Amino acid sequence: MGPLSVVPVFLSLTGRRAVVAGGTAGAAWKAELLAAAGALVEVHAPAADLSDEMAELLSTGAAAGSLSHRDRIWDAACLKGAAVAVLDCEGEGEGEARAFACAAKAAGVPWNVVDKPAFCQFSFGSVVNRSPVVVGISTDGAAPILGQAIRRRIETLLPPSLSAWGRLAAKLRAEVLERLAPGPQRRAFWERFTDAAFTRRLAAAPEAGLEAAINEAEDAARRLVGELAGSGAPGGRVTLVGAGPGEAELLTLKAVRALQSADVILFDDLVSDEVLELARREAKRLLVGKRGGRESCRQEDINATMVRLAKAGRHVVRLKSGDVSVFGRAGEEIAELTREAIPVELVPGITAASALAASFGVSLTHRDHASELRLVTGHSRHGDLPDSVDWAGLAASRATVVFYMGGRMAGRIAARLMGEGLSGDTPVAVAAHLSRADETRRAGRLQDLEAIVAAIGLDKPILIAVGQVFGQLRAMQEAQPAARLA
Repeated sequence: MGPLSVVPVFLSLTGRRAVVAGGTAGAAWKAELLAAAGALVEVHAPAADLSDEMAELLSTGAAAGSLSHRDRIWDAACLKGAAVAVLDCEGEGEGEARAFACAAKAAGVPWNVVDKPAFCQFSFGSVVNRSPVVVGISTDGAAPILGQAIRRRIETLLPPSLSAWGRLAAKLRAEVLERLAPGPQRRAFWERFTDAAFTRRLAAAPEAGLEAAINEAEDAARRLVGELAGSGAPGGRVTLVGAGPGEAELLTLKAVRALQSADVILFDDLVSDEVLELARREAKRLLVGKRGGRESCRQEDINATMVRLAKAGRHVVRLKSGDVSVFGRAGEEIAELTREAIPVELVPGITAASALAASFGVSLTHRDHASELRLVTGHSRHGDLPDSVDWAGLAASRATVVFYMGGRMAGRIAARLMGEGLSGDTPVAVAAHLSRADETRRAGRLQDLEAIVAAIGLDKPILIAVGQVFGQLRAMQEAQPAARLA
């Protein structure tokens, strides 16, 4: 782990005394926050100094904890025995902040002075409240606005119903501890529970139906506990996950969840390090890459490894570059897992053809140029051009054709298409390492395809696209920078 500017610590304040010194609007927000956490909050400030916000808060009271007013300024005696102490000396100099910090330190009480980080032992971050799930965000005082922006982003990712799921987890915890053995059994339960929390649409349920939906979820969870308790060691499972072209931000949320619940990850040579960084830290990583012209794992060995690990109760993630169902031999893996009665799930990813279109800033289909999109393997299992492809049809159609894994066959692909009647002036686009920092791309004509690929490098994962949709690339690139993946 890299250096941390602060340690995120979550403090239980239920039933404990908290002192807030000052009657400002800022002090009101801190008092409300502490009371929401169950604290018995004492506000020390002369009544004449109370802001409208503080006066209203003291009048309406707190949803949790309690709020009481002491009509006087703070002193050292009021800090004794408090769990935390907060001062807002808005507009004052550093003298009061220093005195407050010294008094709190002498009393052994953690302290905070609002907007004066030099006099704080702890700080308040931005909060995402899905209690009992609470997310705290800190920028160590450097950029509060950035912290608020991060909070807004997280708010959109966590459904409001997560609160109900958190309460349900607390309700089930004792039964899980009693009935399920430590290790794989408990992990299997909590992983499935968590999947349900993020995939079942309780957030969409009307208020009247939310309680019924949660009761249904509780019944399902208790049945799962019973099934796992009666089955001994939990069975494993395999998730085939599309890693996309390389950039981690292009992963789906479901792919990230799979990576974070994996016991073992079998990943391809083309999967980027930044994608692997999103995986559960404890997960074992095994490289099982297959690259043309290089020493590779046999597909039979990969299948056997998945079966062996799943039968040992592991959650195996088979992580493939691009989309799992496009030229990734997923069909063979699914068939083998099905024969062995091992549950398998597919999580799609962004395929390379889509990444190429985004990188060049074009559409793969176009009313005037391409009414079809064809994805074609660039070589056969014998290392030659695939003989099952309708080359005459490719040459004659109004299609955009994308060849995967065709770098070493580039010259022969061009010759075959031109031999079937496709013009040598047909536009082509070639790219390698799409969406990554070392991405390389070139545009040109079909008759120059072999030279274009050679200039990029045969040792790179090459994607070749042929079609009239790429005809305006040069003009577009001269007029404005090509669009990149966003």
